[in-house]
Amino acid sequence: MNFLAHAYLSGDQTKIMIGNFIGDFVKGREGLKKFDPMIAKGISLHRAIDEFTDDHVVVTESKKRLRPKYRHYAGVIVDVFYDHFLASEWHLYHRKPLNDYAQWVYHTIQASEEELPPGVKYMLPYMMNGDWLYNYRELSGIGRALSGMSRRTPYESKMDEAVADLEKDYALYKAEFDLFFPQLMKHCEHWLHPRH
Repeated sequence: MNFLAHAYLSGDQTKIMIGNFIGDFVKGREGLKKFDPMIAKGISLHRAIDEFTDDHVVVTESKKRLRPKYRHYAGVIVDVFYDHFLASEWHLYHRKPLNDYAQWVYHTIQASEEELPPGVKYMLPYMMNGDWLYNYRELSGIGRALSGMSRRTPYESKMDEAVADLEKDYALYKAEFDLFFPQLMKHCEHWLHPRH
C-alpha cells in the first residue's frame, strides 16, 4: 500500500500514523530503537501491512497483470493504484473529507520534523506542493506520482506508462481492491487491538 493507505490504516492514533507513514525510510530492527515507542509501533505496523499485502492472493493477481511489462516494479504500481481507489471513494472510509485529512497528515508529519528520516524530509515538500494524497483520487494525480517515481528509479521502470494499464483494466483492479482492502483493514484492526 502507498502513503494514503498507510496513514488511514493507523486509525486516529497520531504517533502510530507518523511511524506508519515513514516506515519505508527506516531499515532493520535497530532502526526502531531511536524512535518514540508509539512511532516505532507505527513503523512495525507499516511492515505488517506490507507483509500482508505482498503475500495476498488478490494483490498477486493485480501484480501478475503488470509484471510482464514492469517486472519487480509491479508491486509499487499496484500500491499506487490501490491508493487511487481509496482516495476516489474516500467518503466510504472516513468521516473527514479527503482534502482535510490530507492537510492533517502533511501538518502532523511536518510538525514531527526531528523524528523524520532524511528521505522523508526531502520528499515532504514535494508531496505537500503537489498535494499527492488528495490528488491520488484523479488519474492525472496517479500519473504524476508514477512519473515522479519513474524518474527516481535507478533502472528504466516505465512506471510513467502505468496509468494507461490502469485505464485499460480499471474494473479488474477496482474489483481486486474492493475484495482486498476490507481484509487488510480487519488485519490492521486486529494488529492494533489484539483480543486477549
